[in-house]
Amino acid sequence: MNNTAITQFRDTGTLYLSAPEAAELVRRLGLPHCLQHMAEHIRADFLRWADFDKTARVAAHSKNGVIELMPVADDHRYSFKYVNGHPGNTRLGLSTVMAFGVLADVDTGAPLFLSELTLTTALRTAAMSALAAKTLARPESRVMALIGNGAQSEFQALAFQHLVGIEALRVFDVDPAASAKLVANLKGSGLQITVCQSTAEAVHGADIVTTVTADKAMALILTPDMIQPGMHLNAVGGDCPGKTELHGDILNAAKVFVEYEPQSRMEGEIQHQPADFAVTELWQVLRGERAGRDSAEQVTVFDSVGFALEDFSALRFMMDSAVALGMGEHMALIPQLADPKNLFGTLGRVEGVNRPTQPAAALPG
Repeated sequence: MNNTAITQFRDTGTLYLSAPEAAELVRRLGLPHCLQHMAEHIRADFLRWADFDKTARVAAHSKNGVIELMPVADDHRYSFKYVNGHPGNTRLGLSTVMAFGVLADVDTGAPLFLSELTLTTALRTAAMSALAAKTLARPESRVMALIGNGAQSEFQALAFQHLVGIEALRVFDVDPAASAKLVANLKGSGLQITVCQSTAEAVHGADIVTTVTADKAMALILTPDMIQPGMHLNAVGGDCPGKTELHGDILNAAKVFVEYEPQSRMEGEIQHQPADFAVTELWQVLRGERAGRDSAEQVTVFDSVGFALEDFSALRFMMDSAVALGMGEHMALIPQLADPKNLFGTLGRVEGVNRPTQPAAALPG
């Protein structure tokens, strides 16, 4: 971070982008613009993969879901995301996934940017999927099957339309209301949408298949009999231990790509494959160090679990965009000290260090 930015942080505090403001930012810039530029930020950061201090996310699992922290840093900035995954939340009126994150200066530790990441995670997940498909799928791909029509589905559909060139969607969800919601939300998008009665029906004739289901289960959403030569599979829903979507024989017959192999071995579709099961990290393909698709007939799989570097990229994009648009508010997340060595002084004059400023009866507990 440069000295100007340090001065701005010291004078005004942390820039905060709330959920309503993030939605307004996307509306002002346009969803296609945000998806395109977020994908470009991700690509740029993946191209300098070796610059980052990387680790698999830290997860706290419970019977109802998981809460995770996702940190990553280079020599200049550090970021983390707090995110949960609780499939039963919708019954309580809560989102399945909720998230926020911080982008900080490495040299000083100053938290520059605090942002919602629920909407932003949906955008970055879709942008990541489209970037992988543009790299791995057949260039002439125009039809996508979308299995799972929940909160992520519209973002995936629009990212593939605007970044990959998908023209037709074949959609299926075990909950017909979810598919109806998707159709209503994508009205006027220009996508040709066919609502199907089964996964097999949706997959038939597709060039790309995206699975984005929510159940925390070892599911078999796709089975080998559904897979045709040349398909690209974008497996998004399997993202924690004990949660998968693809039959193992699909992986055995395909060329598999991942984000960060140590994390994918624990959480991805490959979690039950042997340690020597061959995978390629996507950054290697983007940098031209490894081949992507080897032939038009080859089946490729992007085993996507979501990696902290993608959130780093997304936070960069959202912060830069908020600053350019004059959005967000500055907040005193960290005390602004006249004397940085005198934290106690922020309390002001204390008449008796151990004496409460209001009667004990008024204090909690």
